[in-house]
Amino acid sequence: MSKNAQKIGWIGTGRMGTPMAERLLKAGHDVTIWNRTRAKAEPLAAKGGKIADKLSDLAACDIVFSIVSTGKDLEEVYFGKDGVLASGAKAPRIVVDCSTISVEESAAIRKRLAERGADYVTAPVSGNAKVIKAGRLSSVVSGPEAACKSAIPLMEVIAPQGVSYVGDGELARVCKIAHNVMLGVVIENLIEITLLTNKMGVPRHAFLAFLNNGVMGSMFTRYKTPALVNLDWTTTFTPELLRKDLDLGLELGRAMDVPMPVTAATREVLQSHFGAAMLQKNPGEYIAKDFAALAETMALAAGMTLTPENKNVPTGLE
Repeated sequence: MSKNAQKIGWIGTGRMGTPMAERLLKAGHDVTIWNRTRAKAEPLAAKGGKIADKLSDLAACDIVFSIVSTGKDLEEVYFGKDGVLASGAKAPRIVVDCSTISVEESAAIRKRLAERGADYVTAPVSGNAKVIKAGRLSSVVSGPEAACKSAIPLMEVIAPQGVSYVGDGELARVCKIAHNVMLGVVIENLIEITLLTNKMGVPRHAFLAFLNNGVMGSMFTRYKTPALVNLDWTTTFTPELLRKDLDLGLELGRAMDVPMPVTAATREVLQSHFGAAMLQKNPGEYIAKDFAALAETMALAAGMTLTPENKNVPTGLE
């Protein structure tokens, strides 16, 4: 079967799922798409996607991808009463999940899929919608080696920056949880040092330009710079999801007897963001924004009120 002859199913057209599926469509793949809110999937029809009326329509696909918010959501889309495998439908040959869920939830889903004859590949990704559109997304995969070898060429279309195979089982989940723990720690520290220099008189755009041009700069610090400079909190990843992932990391640390004091401190600082939102005239206004809006809460703790610098700064993704 040629690579473009496979029938691909896609579940989830949120901030990440839509541009990921779009990359497969642009590469000429046959993709049938389902989303809980059909209207959010419709724009992909104009780009060659087929819109499924119900999840069970995807059971006939050769390979099905999913990207949803939680383990409970993932269980529901595959095994719920209206799920892909409802009514005794034959399972797809391979199921590839790109969500960020716990190791235990993933293992339970793997067991249930195996009972239905499907190979399960876990393939979480690193990046956001802007990273996807810039062709800079990367991924980590684990599962049965033969199934991973079948899935990796498709993942390389979605994540051309690189796809790393790390072994069997849920090892990719472990890697993604660790990745998102670092995401939380780095954004908190980046905010801390930016506020420190800013309070002492350095414009945020000038400090971050110095940082990004030096050895400590990264793709992440660069693409978060416009948000921290101009206070643009357009959501790329929510504080709620970051809190979930920090908790997952801390749970793994406790289970493996690995001390994670920096992660624990970061988790408590993030919790203060939720607490600060309760004090606002519009409760929840902070947490409704991007996770980098934590800068507003930390600025208040530092006795600062941030204002946009209105500078046209690069994202590093151009």
